Amino acid sequence: MSPRHSLWGGRFSASPAEVLRRFNDSWSFDRALIAEDVAGSIAWAEELGRCGVLSATEARKIVKGLRDVLAAWEAGEGRDSDAEDVHSYVEGELGKRIGPLAGKLHTGRSRNDQVATDLRLWLRSAFDALHAALLDLAAALATRASEEAATPMPGYTHSKRAEPVTFGHWCLAYVEMLLRDADRVRAARKRANECPLGSGALSGTPLAIDRERLARSLGFERATASSLDGVSDRDAAVEYLFVAALHLSHLSRMAEDLIFFTSDEAGFAELPDALATGSSRMPQKKNPDLLELARGHAGRAVGELTGLLAVLKGLPLAYDKDLQLDKEPLFRVRGVLDAALPAMTALVAGLKLRRERMRNAATDDRLLATELADALARRGVPFRQAHEIAGRRFAAAEASGQGLLERTPSDGVTEADLASVDLGRALARRGAVGGTAPKRVAQAARRAAKRIAAAQKAAAGRSVR
Repeated sequence: MSPRHSLWGGRFSASPAEVLRRFNDSWSFDRALIAEDVAGSIAWAEELGRCGVLSATEARKIVKGLRDVLAAWEAGEGRDSDAEDVHSYVEGELGKRIGPLAGKLHTGRSRNDQVATDLRLWLRSAFDALHAALLDLAAALATRASEEAATPMPGYTHSKRAEPVTFGHWCLAYVEMLLRDADRVRAARKRANECPLGSGALSGTPLAIDRERLARSLGFERATASSLDGVSDRDAAVEYLFVAALHLSHLSRMAEDLIFFTSDEAGFAELPDALATGSSRMPQKKNPDLLELARGHAGRAVGELTGLLAVLKGLPLAYDKDLQLDKEPLFRVRGVLDAALPAMTALVAGLKLRRERMRNAATDDRLLATELADALARRGVPFRQAHEIAGRRFAAAEASGQGLLERTPSDGVTEADLASVDLGRALARRGAVGGTAPKRVAQAARRAAKRIAAAQKAAAGRSVR
């Protein structure tokens, strides 16, 4: 185990008690920020060189040492370290390589602005990864929407059969949710893309640092405007958890639909074998574990968001140790998203539809009752009266065991009215923007694919910033 390197202690006459170390130390989780900590430290060392705090030779030596620290970590070294946190680990390892010169790196800097910068760098990457994965899932849904633009199925309200739609129309509803999610991610990422480094502990650095140049060197758009806010602001962390929780709520709704669609009772689709699980007891089972976990993780993500908001709500300016609790929920939620989104994308692409069963279900009288009321309204019967007539006819059909269209014309319903009630016509009539008419769905799927491709291209162009 590497010896412990401390960034503080001169004022104290005793080392930290073991019980304090167990409660206080963050190395067990903030080691995930080592690449970001090294990147921020390299930028700081170079800026110290530019403003004359370090000589050019000293700056080069520190930068090389930092790169060696990261390379050694990536090669598997240091996993048994007893460091307090990622910052003390990096500085300690740097000292082993370049000696006392390592102590100059922290000149004018605080762990407060250091960790805030590390977190912004990590969040920038997390936002980008989430945005890309959202668009991949949206693209898979848009492809299925195009392929299944004319595939009829029941549409539901209140979990009851309502009116016929197409599977492509169902896919596009989730495309819209995902594109809104993606827009929120981009907006949050833009707000997060400012650099706290140079804020010091809370009052700003006393050095002649060019903070805008420093920010640009790390790929940020700008430096934070207030040192007090810069070290204590965790809005970007909250926004990441918010966009993640809202997206997982959308994913949970999709999962709930697909669990039903693939159930034995509905039987509209079958899960790909590679994305389903079996039972240790019942050999016939094909379980939607992936979908159930996506649904479950949505609830946990809401809890992670609520938890961080509760931590932040009463904190005084500027830095407080409570802020150390921001990282674990972020790491957990990103881990879920990194696993869930590719799996859901593969499931959408591989879902096997049972189209004949979907079509048969879409011809259910319950889905065509509105069509009969509309048929009466088209020839001038006031819709409220038409609604009443169609409702009476449906109730009588149910009571007699007949179909809605099997009963003879009566109560103001003509043969022509009954003849006009047809699944294909019902779908085709929904041709307004956003409707389920197959031609409209096909057009909407093409537009969605173009929007997704444009968003992916724009994101590729921004990835370097």
